[in-house]
Formats: sequence, structure tokens, C-alpha cells
Amino acid sequence: MKKEIANWGNYPVIESDEKSFSYTDELDKLVAQPKSYIARGNGRCYGDASLADNTISTLKYDKVLSFDTEKGLLEVQSGITLDQVLDIIVPKGWFLPVTPGTKYITVGGAIASDVHGKNHHVDGAFSHHVIEMDVLLASGETLTCSPTENTDLFEATCGGMGLTGVIERVIFDLKKIETSFIKQKQVKAENLEEILQLFDTYAHYTYSVAWIDCLKKGKNFGRSILILGEHAKKEDLDDKQKNDPLQLPKKKQITFPFNLPSWVLNTFTVKAFNFLYYGKNFKKEINNVVSYEPFFYPLDAILHWNRGYGKPGFIQYQFVLPLQAKQGLIDILNRISDEGIGSFLAVLKVFGKQESLISFPTEGYTLALDIPVRKGLFEFLDELDQIVLKYGGRLYMSKDARMKPEILKAGYPHLDRFKAIIKKFNPDFKFRSHQSDRLLLTKEKDSKVNGTAVVLPKMEAAVK
Repeated sequence: MKKEIANWGNYPVIESDEKSFSYTDELDKLVAQPKSYIARGNGRCYGDASLADNTISTLKYDKVLSFDTEKGLLEVQSGITLDQVLDIIVPKGWFLPVTPGTKYITVGGAIASDVHGKNHHVDGAFSHHVIEMDVLLASGETLTCSPTENTDLFEATCGGMGLTGVIERVIFDLKKIETSFIKQKQVKAENLEEILQLFDTYAHYTYSVAWIDCLKKGKNFGRSILILGEHAKKEDLDDKQKNDPLQLPKKKQITFPFNLPSWVLNTFTVKAFNFLYYGKNFKKEINNVVSYEPFFYPLDAILHWNRGYGKPGFIQYQFVLPLQAKQGLIDILNRISDEGIGSFLAVLKVFGKQESLISFPTEGYTLALDIPVRKGLFEFLDELDQIVLKYGGRLYMSKDARMKPEILKAGYPHLDRFKAIIKKFNPDFKFRSHQSDRLLLTKEKDSKVNGTAVVLPKMEAAVK
């Protein structure tokens, strides 16, 4: 069925012929057709990674195949979402080994983006917990791959944005928990120097993330709130919580009913939000016990919160810089402040060591910024790209909607090997997306797709 689709940033919006399947034989028939496709989960990546003229929705392929409650091993179909998984595993005393800031992504999407969470410095990325998976190739063959079997396919599928094939079945390990609650600590930092010191001081915490004020200048430049957490033990709970220590959070949600006008998001409103958010913590340090939902997924309580950025949509700009490149963070935050491009959601985390083929995380500081689409934004982000590369960093493909191919190549040293593996398992580019064509992963420069030239969306067309 042809319809307009977009990922979570609502930019770009394209028309796509979307097909779905519930059984593998239906998927086999789709892939056998003389068309190119990209698999698409719940559309929670931000850019154009799962956008294509022809898409295959995995959302109906969402069954649990087995659950070893003793060893904490879960076997699922790739279209199941993390919120569905949590409803099953938490009451049994297990939790996701790694989770991003939303539970509304599919397991297949978690692998294709090789998602990370607040615990990367301790537990790595999602791919570190995948025992094995089945991938349907362009040839129609289904291969099982793992860290020890068909390893090239495994490595290129983890973080490979769906370009090796369609992930079908996945087995991954879980984290044992006593309760469904989090023992949370919040610490205010007066500036960027202090927040980086606090990350070092509290490096022993399993979960850590910081909200950062991108617009504040002077002695409070980069002021932040560090949020830390550990899975609570039973003795950490109050009497009411002890009555049902593995209870699921109540599903209370509100809906953002419409797109806000673009003029609502401006330097003044972002500064006002930052003032109130930083000021809400009256104490230097706050300690409490909370359900896992507000700790891991605070924004999931607001359905369609992405509408708050207006009809033109927004870009999530996420990069990582090496630990020794603190000056790069300073330079980028200074440019953002000077330009007056604030972000309500500016999130700073620390990555641990990770050696991988194409996954985003590498040891260092990662900053994610949500920025409304407006005229001149792409040119400004091109400037930031150069700063990122200058300090030895790279951008996250799962969040990207506008990076140039040379920026990708400069940031990912194993890109040529990744492209060679794509060519091996996807020789005629049966699986391709708008992003993969834009980044020259599934086409040569200035080539054509399906007989027509590829036209990338222009900023001016997005802003009216």
C-alpha cells in the first residue's frame, strides 16, 4: 500500500509502497520480486535510514519463540518491540541488557542501529548481547550468523542499517533483576568542566547520562544535570513497592495532539526551558527510587512528542568524540550557543571501548541534539561535521538525514570492508534505502536508481 512515511524526526517525508508479512514464506515471496526494498520496524530512527520507495514492515512478525527464564535467554521474531519484550521479561525478573531512550523500537531495529544506552561504558551496545540471528539474504537464502558463525554477516548486520538483508529470528541474553525499580541519583553540575569530572567520579555506576544546557554562556557554560542509576534491590524499596517488587509501570500516557507552529521553538523558549529544567533540582544532589519507566523512557509517556518540533520536522544530530578531545565538545557547544540553535533535548553520555565494523559507539563522549529543521540548518551542521572530524569523531547513521558521503568515510575506518560485505550478501543492492543511496553505500556517485535520478530533499523545500 502506497502511503507517506517518515521516521521519528518527521524529515524527510516520502511516499513508499509498504508491504508487511506475518510468516517467513510471505517474506520470501516479497524478496523474490524484482524490486529493491528496505526492512522497516517502528520508524523510530530519526533520519532516512529505513525510508525507501519500497519498504517491508516487520511489525506483524512479532512473536516470542522461546524464553529460558533460568538462563535469561530470549528468542524472538525481529518485529517485536522492546515494550512488548519488557511486559514479558520484567515480571520474571529479567531486564533488557541494553536499551535506548525509547522502548518503541523493534529488536531488528535495535540490531540494525546497534543501539546503545546509559550503560555502554559497562555493558556495551546491543550487539554484544546477541547470541545468534537469522538473516534473509537477497538470494533468498536464510543464514544463521553469530560472533562465531558467518561472522562477516554478523558484523555487517550489527549497525549495518538493514543493508545485508532482513533480520528474521534473534536470540539475545538478558540482565537479571530483583525489582523493576531504579535507585536513582541526580547531581547538578555548574559547568561543562564539572560534568565531565562527575562522569569520571561516578564511572562505577551502571547507568549514567547528563542533560546539558547548550545555550548558557560564561561561568555556567555547559551546566548540566547528571542522572545515575542502578537496578534497585528489594531492601531499597518502601513498603508499598515491596508488595510487588517486579510490577510493571502503569501505562499512563498523554498525546501531543498536533504539530506546534515552527515559531514556538526559538532561542527564547529554549533558554526558558533550560532555566526551569536546571532549576527544578533545588538541591545539589537528589536520591530516590523510581520505576524503570521514567528513568529509561521519560519521553515515551508523551505519544507523538516529535510533533512539538513542528511540521518541518527536526534533525537529531549525534556525534562521538574521543575522551581526550574535550576541546571538541567546547568548540561545538560554543558554535551552537553562538548560532542560537538550542535543543530542549541535549543528552551527553560516555561510551566505553568498542571495536566494531560499522557500529557507531567508540570510546569517548557522545552528544545528541534535537534541532528543528529550518533554513540554513544543514549548512551549519556541515560546519559541525568538520569540527567532529577534526577531533577524530564520527556521526551516528541511525540519526542522520543529511550527512555527506565523505563525512561517513572519514569517520568510519572500516567502511570499505563494510561495503565489500554488503556487495557479497547484497550484490545487486536488493536492500537499499534513501540513506544508503545518499551515502553511496548502495550506488555509485551520480548513478541512477530504478532508472531515475535520485533527488535528495532540499532544506528550502522543507521550510515554508
